[in-house]
Amino acid sequence: MNTKKRIRTVLEAIILIALFLFVIKKLFTFTTYQPYNEEETDLQTSDSGFIAISYFGVAREGTETLISEEVLDAQLQALYDSGYVTISQQDIWDYYNKGKKLPEKSLFLMFEDGRRDTVVFAEKVTEKYNYLSTIMTYANKLEQKDSAFIQPKDMRSLEKNGYWEFGTNGYRLSYINVYNKDNQYLGKLTAEEYQELQESLGRDYNHYLMDYIRDENRIPMESYAQMKDRIDGDYNKMEEIYTDKVGKVPDLYVLMHANTGRFGENERVSSINESNIKRMFSMNFNRESYAVNNLSNSIYDLTRVQPQAYWHTNHLLMRIKDDTNMPVKWVDGDVKKKADWEQMDGISEFSGDEIYLTCESKATGTLRLKGSEHFKDVTVATELQGNALGKQGIYLRADKDLTDYLFVAIENEELVIRTSGNKVLYTEPLTEKTADTELELKDASNHKLVVSLKGNQLTVMIDDVTKIENLEVPVKEKGCVYLQSGWGGEAYSQRNLADDVYDGVFKNVKVTQATGAGEETVLYDNMLHGTEKVFADVRTFWNNLVNLFVETF
Repeated sequence: MNTKKRIRTVLEAIILIALFLFVIKKLFTFTTYQPYNEEETDLQTSDSGFIAISYFGVAREGTETLISEEVLDAQLQALYDSGYVTISQQDIWDYYNKGKKLPEKSLFLMFEDGRRDTVVFAEKVTEKYNYLSTIMTYANKLEQKDSAFIQPKDMRSLEKNGYWEFGTNGYRLSYINVYNKDNQYLGKLTAEEYQELQESLGRDYNHYLMDYIRDENRIPMESYAQMKDRIDGDYNKMEEIYTDKVGKVPDLYVLMHANTGRFGENERVSSINESNIKRMFSMNFNRESYAVNNLSNSIYDLTRVQPQAYWHTNHLLMRIKDDTNMPVKWVDGDVKKKADWEQMDGISEFSGDEIYLTCESKATGTLRLKGSEHFKDVTVATELQGNALGKQGIYLRADKDLTDYLFVAIENEELVIRTSGNKVLYTEPLTEKTADTELELKDASNHKLVVSLKGNQLTVMIDDVTKIENLEVPVKEKGCVYLQSGWGGEAYSQRNLADDVYDGVFKNVKVTQATGAGEETVLYDNMLHGTEKVFADVRTFWNNLVNLFVETF
């Protein structure tokens, strides 16, 4: 008995030591950033400028807003493999003011909001690829000594390894002229109040530097002089805090939330912001959704793309390819599993039991299952985990030109069945719609879909509920099985984002054929089995253990 206890004690000690060493390696940086060498780097021969990518923040497992460490790693590796080299704030200033030539593929990388966990989980990833980043801070977080955000002592420490530069999102994050989805006037909200009420808010609000403060009838409650004093006072307060706490005001500013091509929603407000920005800063990121900046931009009107937590790697690459018209190296994932499919359009990544099918801009992503030309009476089951705004569907008995087919899909949270010539056979909303219901880009969707064809009759189950039973269909010939994702149309987002690329997510895809007596033949199966499932379970267990250890470390 004592021997068993000793063995168990030794094993527990080994696991704890392994966890400790793993966390130490994850949390601490032991190298120094090395800037690109101009003599060893291909420089631009034409003005292709640079791309700017800005993340809201990073958490180990990710949240609705913050990207996970794993996804950040995958995206930065894809950029690295595509040849992107990071540049500094000084490189940008020299590019605009001294005509400096930049690397052929230049990347300016940013993290907004100045969260401490962003530094913890992003730094090891950027170190891995020798990538330089700028992290933004809010002046009031320095003044309040908020421990959830990096502080002056952290900034001094981070400067030493060279992987970080600093910018600012301004004095504070605050909102004015806010209305909820019922058009009720809420007035002014702090960032914390905004988060608490977010689910009840529509898109009718503004950042406090963007406009006059207005009443419920949208009439200004302040004179021009009062508005100017308010905005000037904000910049002056920001300047005082940075000078006192850090020693100087950062060179880089990100104006929240302009995205108008000006420096505010109102022309007179814009003029005051512009004056302060050009007085205090060397450069300003003024807009979002487009990645490229070149000499046609003003250094005070730069733009960046902001990857969302739900983006898969090829989604970001598709956006960059669209903006730059330059090649990227797509991520295939498990090439052995991908070999079972033929890519018709878009791009796909295979990871474990999931297929990420990314569409072209305002178009579709389509995969055809190889060897399915003679499938007729089959059942296709999968879990659809892409966002609600978009199309995820299955083609059955389809020819190779997709002119003759049966298509079953969930489109913008609606079950849709179509046949040849895009003829609609059936539609049914999956969620109750009201006058004020409007899908957002970030809205998640998760549905189990089972589609069965037997003879000329179709049965469809969603989330274990039979939605259609024995619907007569006109397509009776044998044909292929396809998966397809597609853009769901324009939608609003509270963050003023625009995105015309969509990731379909097909999990646990299984195609079977009934053989009689209640038995079936498996024609295709993407689920995890055997050692693959064991390794996945072990990985999940290890990650949960590490998360627990990190939280208490």
